[in-house]
Amino acid sequence: MKILVTGGCGFIGSNFIRYLLQHADSEEVVNLDALTYAGNPATLADLEGHPRYRFVSGDICDRSLVEQVLTSGVDAVVHLAAESHVDRSILEAAAFVRTNVLGTQVLLDAGRNARVRRFVHVSTDEVYGSLGPTGQFTEESPLTPNSPYAASKAGADLLVRSYVQTYDLPAIITRASNNYGPYQFPEKVIPLFLTNALEGHELPLYGDGRHVRDWLFVADHCAGLLRVLQGGRVGEVYNIGGDQECTNLELARLILQAVGASETLIQHVKDRPGHDRRYALSCEKMATELGWHPPLRSPMP
Repeated sequence: MKILVTGGCGFIGSNFIRYLLQHADSEEVVNLDALTYAGNPATLADLEGHPRYRFVSGDICDRSLVEQVLTSGVDAVVHLAAESHVDRSILEAAAFVRTNVLGTQVLLDAGRNARVRRFVHVSTDEVYGSLGPTGQFTEESPLTPNSPYAASKAGADLLVRSYVQTYDLPAIITRASNNYGPYQFPEKVIPLFLTNALEGHELPLYGDGRHVRDWLFVADHCAGLLRVLQGGRVGEVYNIGGDQECTNLELARLILQAVGASETLIQHVKDRPGHDRRYALSCEKMATELGWHPPLRSPMP
């Protein structure tokens, strides 16, 4: 099987490509990435010349290029390319709508025309909006996004669903909780806090720091994505969470403790607009249908 991975030079994409090549022995991988600020080809530089790996530089909004790539014998698409930083979406939403909505629509059209056998669209728990102090989001929870980023991903999710219903495209949606792990761009909270702590700089913490996130190690996410690719039901949504909730304040303290730095580096700053209070995902469907559940891990990072 030849698998197209979009955004393969990004954080999750590069980890997923490595996971595929290690755990799916017969698969060929084509990596399509526009190499924006968050895409780093160095993360996969050691794969140059690998017999089952090929890199294509390009934008998922480039219809001609996407069609050319998909008609080269691609059997499946794992769509990870996205603008993903909430703060950037608040400052300028246009790029998020272009890449996350229009780019997804271009891929869906090309996938339909190429008659791909599988299309896995990788989304986020942020499409569900903010959760109260108890409970978990399920795949049946309504979509109530509160940031331009989350809204653009929710729009893409609905487009994918419509292509399943209208065109019988064999697509599946996954929604993951916050990922952490190697190759993550340092604008995200864990690498930002870690590098700041190591350099003795302040850790900027939004509001009271009691916003709760469910953290998922990226390799565990990759394992879940492969399960969905291989055995997920067409038209379904699968939550992939870490079952590891943590407030941002607790996270900052863990990082400072890990590097031996003082908690005086924590600097509370003005909260960002539309800041969701809590995310938590139920992964019962992944466990019941696909035999995947988040492994028990030590406290982060």
